[in-house]
Parts: sequence; structure tokens; C-alpha cells
Amino acid sequence: MSTFVFPTRTAAAEIELGTLLQPKFDANGLIPCITCDHKTNEVLMFAFMNAASLAHTLRTGKATYWSRSRNKLWVKGEESGHAQLVKAILTDCDQDVIQLRVENLGGAACHNGFKSCFYRQLTTGANADDPSSLKLEFTTRRVFDPATVYKKK
Repeated sequence: MSTFVFPTRTAAAEIELGTLLQPKFDANGLIPCITCDHKTNEVLMFAFMNAASLAHTLRTGKATYWSRSRNKLWVKGEESGHAQLVKAILTDCDQDVIQLRVENLGGAACHNGFKSCFYRQLTTGANADDPSSLKLEFTTRRVFDPATVYKKK
């Protein structure tokens, strides 16, 4: 997978209202990426991309991220089979966040077996002044068992 250099960022007016993609990568060469279901707009996951993963996504139509923990490109579904086919790529107003709208093959985006990585919510009554009250509750059930999908190599 070769690297890619995106257009140099220009004036704010062109970045915010123009028609040329000029992504703003941070000091580590990363840009946040929010991935949503293309039909429901449900947030499936959050990850980072670098220029190479964004370019690979553009070339292949498969969601590709930068894995900070593995320090390598990560094509979603390469191990689990739960790939993400990109239907649209959006950017925010100042082009420092990417949003992918994807078809989530296999029905799960989360490595823990859930449709979305956002499968828990803070319970009612959570109080910042009482750490023991900061409880999470599950909002959905697993789509698959990670122990059967991910085999340790």
C-alpha cells in the first residue's frame, strides 16, 4: 500500500467552503474518523486514519484505518470478515474529521461482537461527584462471539 499526499491546505475560506478535499492531519499524521451505518446513520465506531489509510479507503472502497496499537494499516474485517464497504466519505467544516458512511457486512463493527462500538450507556443517576455512581449498562446484545471469530495466532 503506497502512501498518498493530499492537497496542501489553503485559505480558511477554501477549506471551509471550497470543493477540494484538504484533510488536516494532526502532529502524528492522524485524523479522527467516525464511521456510521449508511442507511440509519447510527455511529458504528471511531478510529483514526492517516494519509495512507484514507488513500487506501478511496482506492478500494473498503474502510481502512490506522491501528495505533498495532502500528499498521488495518482494513476493517480483514480478520473477522465483518468488512465495511464505503458508500460515502464526508468531512466536517474545517476538514479535521472524516466521516465514513458504510455498509457494515456481517452486522457487527465492534471487535467485542456488537453492531456498534457504542453498546453501553451511562445509567440514570450518574453523578460526577460520586465515582461509584458512574455505572454503565448494556444497550444491545452481541451479534457474534469474539472468541469464535478471533483466533490468536
